Amino acid sequence: MTKPVIVPPVGESVSSGVLSAWLKQEGQAVSAGEELFELETDKATLPVTADVDGVLHITIASGSEVAIGDQVGTIEVGATAKVAAPSASPSPSASPSPSPAPKAETVATPAPAAKPSVAPIVSQPIAAVLSNTMAQGRSQRRVPMTNLRRNIAHRMVDSKLHAAHLTTFNEVDLLEVGKTRARYKEAFEKKHGTRLGYMSFFVRASARALKEFEAINAYVDGETIVYNDFVDISVAVSTEKGLVTPVLRNADDLSFAQIESTIADFGKRAKERRLLPDELAGGTFTISNGGVFGSLLSTPIPNPPQTAVLGMHTIQDRPVVRDGQIVIRPMMYLALTYDHRILDGRDAITFLMRIKTLLEDPLNLMLDL
Repeated sequence: MTKPVIVPPVGESVSSGVLSAWLKQEGQAVSAGEELFELETDKATLPVTADVDGVLHITIASGSEVAIGDQVGTIEVGATAKVAAPSASPSPSASPSPSPAPKAETVATPAPAAKPSVAPIVSQPIAAVLSNTMAQGRSQRRVPMTNLRRNIAHRMVDSKLHAAHLTTFNEVDLLEVGKTRARYKEAFEKKHGTRLGYMSFFVRASARALKEFEAINAYVDGETIVYNDFVDISVAVSTEKGLVTPVLRNADDLSFAQIESTIADFGKRAKERRLLPDELAGGTFTISNGGVFGSLLSTPIPNPPQTAVLGMHTIQDRPVVRDGQIVIRPMMYLALTYDHRILDGRDAITFLMRIKTLLEDPLNLMLDL
């Protein structure tokens, strides 16, 4: 008996994808629940598992475009494997891994006897630069973009081309947030089973401010403005294949514990490639935290059709003046990039100031005053 291997539905927003890599070989024994292949959509890369025990037969090669419901192979139920599973440390003569990296094209040209004179690169066309590079005997590699990287590239370029972006900056004193976390983190984790991080404070502050400044939670559609009566905040999460932005639905109704546990779950499943495309769709506002990588300042790009994105950055102890005295405080630069077609500078600056005020008085934020 054979069981077809089908591309499963992975969300209402996805109708097709790319079978990016087979994780098992032709003729290899597989068990129910084992990962067979990776399905790469424009939003995420997901593993597809076997339904039954048996031997795998592949009918669609890796790199192929597939639709939901397509058959890409079969499992011969109860059959004996024709190939052995690859060992953890293959010998030099062993067959290649079942999930190779994208094939790169390498081209090299022997160096000539005498090096040609090379003008400064600011003064040469790209073709001339490449020609000179190859003429000096150096090689280059061309690796196809993944679907996810292509989608990120297209959306960011589209955002820059079709919106009037402007960025405003401010800085926030996180002394009180730090004190609150230090005081309650153990009791919070004991009760809720999740740690109390900084992100819940930023999400809550942003959700409050978005309810007060409805234009920032809206977007431009042609010559109309669409106002959202809900607050769905996208939270940027880094993965090996690029940045993804899972969405906290109805973020204004979530408690600190719900925010923290959901973000932790997003992070865990992003590393395991188990975020569903529907969890990455939508969002009315984005928070991006470059500070976890050490970024001091940046100008993030809104994810269309969103109007704005908040950039968090690294926390630094810096000297500031308080009540006429120079003191050391944990400070963070904030950046708000917004679409000037819908927002004036006054509204954007006031919105960012509101977030700053809420963060510098976390008791007010937690009591929803």
